[in-house]
Amino acid sequence: MNTPVVLITGALTGIGRATALAFAHEGARIVVSGRRDDVGVALAKELRDLGADADFVRADVRHNVHPEEAESHEGRPTSRASGL
Repeated sequence: MNTPVVLITGALTGIGRATALAFAHEGARIVVSGRRDDVGVALAKELRDLGADADFVRADVRHNVHPEEAESHEGRPTSRASGL
């Protein structure tokens, strides 16, 4: 598993979303992050439908986020995310 994981904050709209879609087309492993659960879950599904390995993590980076919080998603570790 040498495929790096791309963590994109602010991925639910605009340039963040476009970036996530571009990485999905390249077959990257992606963790998208944003404040709205419904939009994030839908985006992760869309990315998986494109063939990417994708997950969503709800986070608001306007406030302090500790790395260990960003590394956990629904009780399962996402420590596969390189560089976190």
